[in-house]
Amino acid sequence: MDKYKCRVVSQDLLAEGIFSLWIDAPQLVKDAHSGQFVSVFITDPSRILPRPISICDLDKENGLLRLVYRIAGEGTRLISMLTPGDAVELLGPLGNGYKIDTRKPLLLGGGIGIPPMLRLAKELRESGVAKEDIKVVLGFRDETFLLDDFEEVSTVYLTSDSGSVGVQGNVLDGVREYKIESDMIFACGPTPMLRAIKAYSGETGIKAQLSLEERMACGVGACLACVCESTDTDDHSKVHNKRICKDGPVFFAEEVVL
Repeated sequence: MDKYKCRVVSQDLLAEGIFSLWIDAPQLVKDAHSGQFVSVFITDPSRILPRPISICDLDKENGLLRLVYRIAGEGTRLISMLTPGDAVELLGPLGNGYKIDTRKPLLLGGGIGIPPMLRLAKELRESGVAKEDIKVVLGFRDETFLLDDFEEVSTVYLTSDSGSVGVQGNVLDGVREYKIESDMIFACGPTPMLRAIKAYSGETGIKAQLSLEERMACGVGACLACVCESTDTDDHSKVHNKRICKDGPVFFAEEVVL
């Protein structure tokens, strides 16, 4: 984990309020992997704290990092204004990512939890898992994004709140509708979705790795601002808490209370 001065390569609008940002960051990407995140520093001096954004993709051969994010406030609005050639400071890679020792994976992404699933799908392919065995269920509000990228490396199923694409409902509705089987679940999305997946994991006995979302301040585990309740005792705080930024953001479902 280090702080790097990087350059923007490109930035594109994917859907309403959702942007794809490619950054030249060769030193950062060489040790990064799926499930981790970076902290993006804002050029506005009135905004001291960086914004944590999950890694969507990595081009290690060319030293490029891809971040796909939604505008959620003034900080991410300022990030969306970056253009090719602009300087940007990044801290990372941060956190602990997914463990991919599986041959029959099921990837569940909801909303802005969809982008991190792309790098995971690619790493599963690189590990030798066949494209048809990488099942990905994506849950959208209405407008879709990143579908072409996912379809290159995985078998994709869709759900949406309105039923405008795929099955109407959430990602678990899609799993049941399509009768998808797996030996490991990987998930990223809003807390209600992760809570349901944790319950599904308990019911079926299928292990699940969950990437938790939380507001972060330091991003390195020092401030204890992004804790979640855990089922064991945290070595740092000596209570039943885990620091999402440092101990996570990825946890096995049985490790956390949601």
